[in-house]
Amino acid sequence: MGLHLTFNQKPMLLLVLIHSLFTLTRSQSTTCRTSCGDIPIEYPFGIDDGCGSPYYRYILVCSDSGKLEVRTPSGRYPVHNVSYADPHILVTDPFMWNCEDGENYRPTRPFSLDTSTRFELSPQNEYLFFNCSEDHVIVKPKPIFCERFPEHCDSSCDSGSYLCRHMPGCSFAMSGSSCCSYSPRATESLRLMLKYCTSYTSVYWRNVGAPQPYDQIPEYGIRIDFDIPVTTRCLQCQDPSKGGGTCGFDTETQSFMCLCKEGNFTSHCKDYDAARHSRRVNVIAGTATAVSAAGAFGIGAGIWYLKKVRAKAPVTCGVQSNENRLF
Repeated sequence: MGLHLTFNQKPMLLLVLIHSLFTLTRSQSTTCRTSCGDIPIEYPFGIDDGCGSPYYRYILVCSDSGKLEVRTPSGRYPVHNVSYADPHILVTDPFMWNCEDGENYRPTRPFSLDTSTRFELSPQNEYLFFNCSEDHVIVKPKPIFCERFPEHCDSSCDSGSYLCRHMPGCSFAMSGSSCCSYSPRATESLRLMLKYCTSYTSVYWRNVGAPQPYDQIPEYGIRIDFDIPVTTRCLQCQDPSKGGGTCGFDTETQSFMCLCKEGNFTSHCKDYDAARHSRRVNVIAGTATAVSAAGAFGIGAGIWYLKKVRAKAPVTCGVQSNENRLF
C-alpha cells in the first residue's frame, strides 16, 4: 500500500527527516567516554569506536569493572597510568615476578607490542632476568657507565646491576639467586631471553624532577611510549573558540571527524551553525517555492474556469441578465 501525502504535509515531512538526522548524529557523538575508572581518556586514545585517532583503534579497553587495559599480541594488561604531557603508558604485567614471589618463580610469558602501532618500549625500562643459563646467555658485570648509557655497551646481561642489588621494595629478596639486568632493543629480545631464564620482571625509571643524579627512581612496571598525531583539523576541532569538539574518525572510512554536541562534522563544531542556517534557508526556500507553485496552480485553474464558463454563456449583445450573470 503506497503512502499518499497531501501537498501541505510534504514540507513538514522534510523538517521531520532533518530533525531525525540531527538526532542520530547527536546520539553517535555523545558515546565518547572521557575516563575509565580514575584514568582520563584523551586524544589520541579512545575507548569507544570512532573516538580518538584511528592509529590507536581497539588498543585500549575499559573492562566491565572499570579497569583500563591495553591490548597487545601477548595479551591484555592492566594500565596503571597514562601521561599525555610526557606521552607514555604504564602497564603492569601480572605474570612478571614480584617481591612476594621471592625465589618461587611462576610460569611467565614475554611482553610484546604490535610493531604496526605507534607504541614502543621506553628506553627507561630495565628488565631483570633470574636464573639464566650461562651456556646460552652472556651474564657478566658491566662498567658502571652502562647503567646511564646502555646504548654504548654490549648486549650482555649485567650481573652487577644496581637493581639486582637494590630491588625496589625488596632489597634482599634475590639473595642466593642469580640476577642480571638487560635492556632489550625490541620486544623480540624478551622472548629469546626467557627461553633460557626462569623468570623476569620490569622496572622503569620514573622522573621525579629532582636534581641529577636523583632525578629518577625505580618502580615496577613497563613504560610504553606513544606518539600523538596532531593535525590542523584536530587543533581546530579542539579550539574552544570553534566549539571545543572531540577529535574522532568515521568508523567506516577512518577519515577525520569532529565530534560535537550538535553532531559530527568534518572541520569544527562551529560548522553546525552554518550547516543549520543553510538547511533552514533551504527548507524555507523549498516551502516558499511550494507555496508559490500552489498559488500559480490556483490562479491558472481559476483563469481556465472563467474561460470555460464564459465560453458557455449566452450572447445578449451587452445586456446582462440572470442567465449570463457571473457574480
